[in-house]
Amino acid sequence: MIYIKQGLRKFFAGFALSVFFASAQAGEVNVAVAANFATTLEKLTKIFEAESGHKVLISSGSTGKLYAQIKLGAPFDVMLAADSERPQRMEAENLAVAGSRFTYATGRLVLWSVQPDKVDKEGRVLSQDTYRHLAIGNPKTAPYGTAARQVLEKMGLWEKIQPRLVQGEDIGQAFQFVVTGNAELGFVSLAQVKSAESKYPGSYWLVPDTFYQPITQQAVLLDRGRNNDAAIAFLGFLKGKPAQAVIESFGYK
Repeated sequence: MIYIKQGLRKFFAGFALSVFFASAQAGEVNVAVAANFATTLEKLTKIFEAESGHKVLISSGSTGKLYAQIKLGAPFDVMLAADSERPQRMEAENLAVAGSRFTYATGRLVLWSVQPDKVDKEGRVLSQDTYRHLAIGNPKTAPYGTAARQVLEKMGLWEKIQPRLVQGEDIGQAFQFVVTGNAELGFVSLAQVKSAESKYPGSYWLVPDTFYQPITQQAVLLDRGRNNDAAIAFLGFLKGKPAQAVIESFGYK
């Protein structure tokens, strides 16, 4: 009996030790993500957490707003921007680790409506009087909003369409304007449309790449995360082929 008790003690001691080391190795990474990529990141997070044991905490918003928060000391370890401008700026301003920046996706812009057959395949609906409101992200803080403005300028509609513009703080809010019917049309990301197409089949125009500057979405390790193993592991995971396959399935290039 004595031998059995001693054996059990050793077993539980070993078990407790293994749990302790597993807990000690698991970490957390705080990720600031551009609104267009939030749904894709949720799917990636499930895979990463299952593989690594690390936990990912997500905060989404417009790239411009997140950048402003990071400058004010917001506790993020990783930034997934919707452009390359802010990550470059953060490196130059020593807010991010030099050399950690890379492109994780190239975004694609669409003109979208929840109404079937509302949007034709060439975007001619924009020149018609069949809608009251068009939603876009803020061109000053949201790269997809900037791209939407470039499309409207190229089509010669930017000034004419001003009375019908409904501007969201980010592309997520622009998307919600269309979903809730506050705008019949909206410029959003292809990833958002693909994520919601089972619930909102709707109709959309995939805007040709030549109508706007490339939406190069870059990731960067922030200074706060330079010694965070979970943050470093997450960025490594994001570069891998399995993660890239998930990103492409959402419509990114």
